Amino acid sequence: METYPVTCPTCFEIFDVPVPPPGETPSEVDYDCEVCCRPMVIHFYEEADEIVAEAAGIHD
Repeated sequence: METYPVTCPTCFEIFDVPVPPPGETPSEVDYDCEVCCRPMVIHFYEEADEIVAEAAGIHD
């Protein structure tokens, strides 16, 4: 399974997340940080024929 590194928007730790198959991008996935457990949304999209992931915090 392919992974991509993301940076937690809360604790700024970097960890790898599984990448969805190419047919399922662009997509958004709710995810909890593997270090601080805070919720975030990870946006997966294609850029230059590669799948890229960016994490954003969830605000109340």
